[in-house]
Amino acid sequence: MNNSVLRTGLLILLVLVAIVLYSATFIVQQTQYALVLRFGAVQSAISEPGLKFKMPLIDNVTYFEKRVLDLDLPVQTLLSADRQNLEVDAFTRYRIIDPLRFYQAVGTISLANQRLQSFTNSAMRNILASASRDAIVRTERPQLMDRIQADVNRQAASLGIEMIDVRLTRVDLPNANSQAVYQRMRTEREREAADLRANGNQQAQTIRARAEREATIIRAEANQKAEELRGQGDADRNRILAEAFGRDPEFFAFYRSMQAYEAGLKGSGTRLVLSPDSEFFRYFNGSTSRPNGGASTTTPAPRPAPAQ
Repeated sequence: MNNSVLRTGLLILLVLVAIVLYSATFIVQQTQYALVLRFGAVQSAISEPGLKFKMPLIDNVTYFEKRVLDLDLPVQTLLSADRQNLEVDAFTRYRIIDPLRFYQAVGTISLANQRLQSFTNSAMRNILASASRDAIVRTERPQLMDRIQADVNRQAASLGIEMIDVRLTRVDLPNANSQAVYQRMRTEREREAADLRANGNQQAQTIRARAEREATIIRAEANQKAEELRGQGDADRNRILAEAFGRDPEFFAFYRSMQAYEAGLKGSGTRLVLSPDSEFFRYFNGSTSRPNGGASTTTPAPRPAPAQ
């Protein structure tokens, strides 16, 4: 009986010791901070990972993330320095660097996100209001984001938070403004296209006029050269004919008469009204002989008679 009671008491004692030991220890992961709280008061802040101890049944442990946290901001409408309404979409990245201050200032991640959202919106309104639309969208966007990050980081330091990055993911005009801007851009592009077409037509006309002038000059020079060659050919032909006539006048007269017969008697319906002893038919009536082997006197070749 006594042994049974003793074993039961030992078992209960072991269970109590195990419960006390379990409640007196806790594990801090490498990605966590830990705060040991006793009745709401912070006893210690732990940043190193490992197995840790606390007062059992009295102390509580609160964990916070060491890793980088994200915060997506809702789209908000801002007014730029040139009085343009802009829809800005942004996000931030931050991490907790002082868990004790973080716990004392906000206590939870959700409340910290609300405070950071307020800080970021305020910084964007103040900084982007001093910049033009082109500077926000294109020319000075990285510098503006750095200024916003520095401003938010200054305010977030009181929460035990360090801002890693602040980015403007989208900066756009409202739909109504976008349509007006699009129409204006389209009008400008159409005007530029009309100017380019006008300049192109002017250059085309200039090139075409130059080409026509050069073609006219080339044709004129070619015609001049052709006339010169034609004149030279006619002169050479006349010279050759003159030399041939001087060598044998009788043959030349006979050759010209044959040409006259060919031209005058061409065609089956040709009719000539001439005298039988006409000079035109002298080679049909007979040939003039050369007495004593001398040169005979000949008359010039007859001209072809007109056809009736």
